[in-house]
Amino acid sequence: MTLATSDFDYIRHAVQRESAIVLEPGKEYLVESRLAPLARQIGAESISGLVGRLQRGEPRLLDKVVDAMTTNETSFFRDNYPFDMLRTKVLPELVAQSANRHIDVWCGASSSGQEPYTIAMVMQEVLPSSFTSSLLATDISEEMLFRTREGRYSQLEVNRGLPVTMLVKHFDKVGTDWQVKPALRSTVKTRAVNLSQPFPVLGAFDVVFLRNVLIYFNPPTKAAVLQRVRQVLRPGGYLFLGGAESTLTIDDAWERVVHDRATAYRPRG
Repeated sequence: MTLATSDFDYIRHAVQRESAIVLEPGKEYLVESRLAPLARQIGAESISGLVGRLQRGEPRLLDKVVDAMTTNETSFFRDNYPFDMLRTKVLPELVAQSANRHIDVWCGASSSGQEPYTIAMVMQEVLPSSFTSSLLATDISEEMLFRTREGRYSQLEVNRGLPVTMLVKHFDKVGTDWQVKPALRSTVKTRAVNLSQPFPVLGAFDVVFLRNVLIYFNPPTKAAVLQRVRQVLRPGGYLFLGGAESTLTIDDAWERVVHDRATAYRPRG
């Protein structure tokens, strides 16, 4: 399928309007590779046919396009250092300061669930038995939220970063796949949230993971997201971003906290 310039422009503007994901000129190959399977799935002869159906307002088709254009690259213990910091600094510090013996964590842009389950495993390892916790996993994609709730992963997926000891402790073998055990799955709640829009009522959090998503937004959207995160982060709370992301030059209301080889952010003051 060959992508016409007019079709690319329509798709990139529609995707940015819906999700704030920026598709710059030069990303035609990406749009073509992501949407060609969707076009075939819905019975369109080409991406032009898919665009025509978008223009006619076919129900939920734009959601499927945004889903297809969302990057869902993830793995257990991805980059590792943030989880070391969570284990050795952040959680022990929050436990020492907590008056109500409860920790709330939000994992935004949680993709297919490897990151929230990684956080859940670390929390189970570190938090005292006298503490309770909640872990909210959100994503714009309903398909990814379904995968998170199911907690079922292929052998290849669990081989990417998951220690064997944790695999045996927290997963059951189901056919050729591995599924998170019910006890751990029950600790992760899911919800659809579009980060580029004003947040729904989410509550307050001690830790927010918002990794590898700001890189897809333009500067004003990044600033707006960071401002909204500050509003749901409790005093003394921590924000984790991706390795290529920073609050610097975007929102100066954050201070950088370095621990060993990991970096997190806290609201100033």
